[in-house]
Amino acid sequence: MPAAIGMIELSSIAAGFQVQDTMLKAAEVELLVARTVCPGKYLVIIGGKVSSVTASLRSGRQVAEGFLVDDLLIPNVDPMIFPALSGCVDLPHNYQRALGIIETFSSASVIKAADASVKAAQVKLIRIHVAMAIGGKGFMMVCGDVESVKTAVEAGVARIKNDGVLVNRVVITGASKELFAEYI
Repeated sequence: MPAAIGMIELSSIAAGFQVQDTMLKAAEVELLVARTVCPGKYLVIIGGKVSSVTASLRSGRQVAEGFLVDDLLIPNVDPMIFPALSGCVDLPHNYQRALGIIETFSSASVIKAADASVKAAQVKLIRIHVAMAIGGKGFMMVCGDVESVKTAVEAGVARIKNDGVLVNRVVITGASKELFAEYI
């Protein structure tokens, strides 16, 4: 499991391909996400050792040539981030029906919020959705007991509150199993 996660978001799709290639050649990193996203941007998310992710991001930023929208580096990232990004999370059989959701205006901010959330409380991170088909926004979902979910959501919001990117946050205390099934 990677120890760090890095992300670069670009306003140019062509520059995105170039930056992705540069980042992958710069250091030994794992490509987690690389795709065009709404509205006409390109997103590259990588994982790996802290030093490798740092070097890869540095190289990517140098090639971005004015198209850099946002970037992110989280060393010592919580391991729950990776399966939640890829959509490979199973709902635990003994899940608690509290569901917490944080919605942001940017992809980097939702990853920051998710990392802070899972580090603050005993919750299961079940989804991180970045930018695709939602106008460049991001959202994350956690489940657990009501108090843990409330704590996790507030910690995630606190992590990004000064960035001005919070759209909304919700805690649903008795979410239906079908609601969970929609996103898992």
